[in-house]
Amino acid sequence: MHARASIKPLEWENQFFNRHSALLTLDDTQALELARLDDFDLVQAKVSAQQTAALDWLGQCGFHLVEGEADLALPIETTTRQSGIRIARAEHIPALRAVAAEAFALSRFRAPWYPPDASARFYAQWVENAVQGTFDHQCLLATDQQGRLQGFVSLRKLANDEARIGLLASVPEARGQGVGARLVLAAADWCNAHRLTRLRVATQLSNVAAMRLYLRCGATLESTAYWLYR
Repeated sequence: MHARASIKPLEWENQFFNRHSALLTLDDTQALELARLDDFDLVQAKVSAQQTAALDWLGQCGFHLVEGEADLALPIETTTRQSGIRIARAEHIPALRAVAAEAFALSRFRAPWYPPDASARFYAQWVENAVQGTFDHQCLLATDQQGRLQGFVSLRKLANDEARIGLLASVPEARGQGVGARLVLAAADWCNAHRLTRLRVATQLSNVAAMRLYLRCGATLESTAYWLYR
């Protein structure tokens, strides 16, 4: 059986997780022999929530729903410099890794498809890479008046005068103090300083608190999708 789709090995993830996985993209570019799916021990697919026929087809091919995802966008207009915001440096990496490992312990990198600690390790490495300017281009810290870490946000410039939030998290003891909103506003101000016109962010559909935060800060919901694994 054939399908109109492409499949691409996930090289960085495979190296990090020490496994053989790939991403299936449904498109009209080429015919894909479905037997190729068996070449990988895990195949991921991300499909718009509106593509119900594609979702049904993937289910028939042995794919299982893992997580929903919402994509939001915030237009950059007049921004305000936020207090206690600074650029993360190498000396902050250990503390940031610990915050990320706790904040993102639950994600689509979860059992039974990944080991129990996979998500924590993945996002700890993500924030370290962001501080070093790898993949995400910069990481900003939020601190209190005593200079203690309250949270962070990582940012990546896109090709079309836009930026994307990679990760945003608060330390447990600072939650409920408006740190998340401060980080979103700091990210918008960072975009303004770099002459970017729109800030994008994706979050899990199960993370209602995050979606409420972004909507409260002026973002609009643009699309939803589902991640499925085989």
